[in-house]
Amino acid sequence: MRIDTFDPAALSDAFGIDMSTIDLLGVIGLGASWGRVAPGTRSDAHQHDEIEMFVIVSGSGEVVVDGARHPVQPGTVIKFDPFETHVLDNTGDTDVVFVTCYWREPRHAGEVAARPGRRRFAERPVFVFSTPPTPNGDLHLGHLSGPYLGADAFVRFQRMNGVRAWHLTGSDDYQSYVVAQAAQEKSTPEQVAAHYGAEITRTLELMDIRPDQFTVTSTDPGYREGLRDFFAALEASGKVARRELPALFDKETGQYLYEVDVSGTCPSCEAATNGNICEECGEPNNAADLVEARTRRSGAVRTGSVERLALPLHEFREVVTAHHRLGRVPARLRELAERVFTRETFELPLSHPAQWGVPPRGVDGQVIWVWPEMSYGFLHGIAELGARIGETWHPDKPEQNWKIVHFFGYDNSFYHSILYPVLYRLAFPDWEPDIDYHVNEFYLLDNRKFSTSRRHAVWGKDILSPETVDAVRFYLSRTRSEGERTNFEREAYTATVREVLIHRWQSWLDALGRRLNTRFAGVIPDAGIWTPEHTAFYARLGGRLAAVTAHLGQDGFSLRAATAELEGIVTDARAFAEREEVLAGASGWQSENRTAMALELAAARLLSRVATPVMPRFAARLAALLGESEPSWPSTVDLVPAGTRVDLTGQVFFASEPSASELSAPEPQEAAPDPLPWLAELVRSTLGLPAEAVVADRTLRELGASSLQAVAVQYQILERLDLDVPMSELLSERNVAALSQKLAEAVAR
Repeated sequence: MRIDTFDPAALSDAFGIDMSTIDLLGVIGLGASWGRVAPGTRSDAHQHDEIEMFVIVSGSGEVVVDGARHPVQPGTVIKFDPFETHVLDNTGDTDVVFVTCYWREPRHAGEVAARPGRRRFAERPVFVFSTPPTPNGDLHLGHLSGPYLGADAFVRFQRMNGVRAWHLTGSDDYQSYVVAQAAQEKSTPEQVAAHYGAEITRTLELMDIRPDQFTVTSTDPGYREGLRDFFAALEASGKVARRELPALFDKETGQYLYEVDVSGTCPSCEAATNGNICEECGEPNNAADLVEARTRRSGAVRTGSVERLALPLHEFREVVTAHHRLGRVPARLRELAERVFTRETFELPLSHPAQWGVPPRGVDGQVIWVWPEMSYGFLHGIAELGARIGETWHPDKPEQNWKIVHFFGYDNSFYHSILYPVLYRLAFPDWEPDIDYHVNEFYLLDNRKFSTSRRHAVWGKDILSPETVDAVRFYLSRTRSEGERTNFEREAYTATVREVLIHRWQSWLDALGRRLNTRFAGVIPDAGIWTPEHTAFYARLGGRLAAVTAHLGQDGFSLRAATAELEGIVTDARAFAEREEVLAGASGWQSENRTAMALELAAARLLSRVATPVMPRFAARLAALLGESEPSWPSTVDLVPAGTRVDLTGQVFFASEPSASELSAPEPQEAAPDPLPWLAELVRSTLGLPAEAVVADRTLRELGASSLQAVAVQYQILERLDLDVPMSELLSERNVAALSQKLAEAVAR
């Protein structure tokens, strides 16, 4: 026998508490340790593939498992399944001492990982947020492909699995970009926000995206005071306080500059950027630290300082790290946090001198910055939703049982995944928000950024109709920018509708219907004898179901991958039908032929169910034709009940060709002038060359351009042509004339 006793002197730091190993030499596959949690402390949130068991020896507290809290005391035994996020919290006044044992069971771990309701999604309210759009314009496909389609498909899948999930968003009215648009239209911010907010909701409706809560921040009756209460709580923490910090001003007008009103070079990655956030690297700036900053109005800036309410963000690295261990946080976001927290100090202003917005109490001439404001907006939206459905949810009392899921573009990553957890900690010290993050990259149009100003966009209203909405959702899902920038091409979209949805999907369903009518009078036969090929196809469909379930689930959500599996179901079914067709008329194989037909119809039934989150209209219509209504998410591949009468022949699920109005190209633009004259002048002025200097036949390197000067050239090209030219290309062997020609060709495309 072996005896091991608790020895405080042997403890060392692990998982944020004190631990020591229990030596169980000879017991293969079993590990054990002593643990101690001091009063007022807790273990780090973590999860792993082992099964683990705690035995509480002394002390009292709570164990937190995926947001659910359970009291523990001496004699309590807790068993954790693989991948359950758990924390041991000492809420008493003496040490909690416990023994932990852990071991691996790979098959059980695999089963747990595949559960759709994992992480208690089926046991608590799930609030799914898409970043509130800025009402300075309508939504184009670049917007729709990211947070809005992602959140909508996510909620549809969760509801099919019995989860109480809601999609929440709103109109982010107090953005400075609304003010800029109002000036351009010679209107007011109120009018601009109201007009484009209404247009946005109509476009979402056309996309079959109907949020359960849509908060209009400038008109919601309780929003303003609720936000001011939230901000007052931040100030009461002692961390958000007035600080005199560097700032930029327009040299001619004296206007305070931030966000859209100032641009320059990112101090971190040297990309061209506007004030306060860099869309390329995702890092924040304070405008005053921009390189070669320039104002939108006059170009000239001056540096000064102004007192604002600010947060010493650099003090909260551990808070953010702990938060990132609770939910789903992609490595891309954790890496961004690592970069942000390499800064020795980072005082982040949370208010700005402006008139459009909500002023914090006791501060004249400033408004709460709209990005920290949004952290309150999410809680407000939950409360407003609750009031409508009979739940007592309050924005000033967030609940530990809430599960929050965010969908946003990478350029918003800093705010969602770094700033907001810090603000929640300051406003609600006892709340550990359990948040999952789903991030998308930029979606391009013909390999260039969508641009409202240059009309380089396909607007939602230009392409969406009841006949095209499923095709649009399918194509945007198929090409969604997950982990990398992807591209919308009009010809590729048209070809996908024609070749994939019509020639493959629709033609297969039509042929299936004709064969059913010819051989079984339109009535689904019962399966008979199964061949090994039948079994293999059935297993193949089961694999597709497992894969699409994983790709739409909360852990590995990917619309691109899920859509590939939808295509795979049709591809597999067509191939199976072609192989079985050779025996269709053979008199000795009627039983096997019944099985083949039943299995092919099972594939159609599976498609009608698992396509629902991506293509709800197509899926609902196919399901109805197969005798189903509002199907739940399948756990197995089921045969359509024998005896069901089905007619799939001649059904048109997708428009044969997008019409000209549906695929309207951007409005004709004047032919781009030869850019060489201004480009040559730009090179001369940037490099300080004489006006008569010949530059066309020389490269920027030959002309002596430094990397900083090349960045200035890069920024001016971006501003003038909306072309993001890589630095490697600017400093390549291409001379200025060749570069000019390449730019002209890019603009012409």
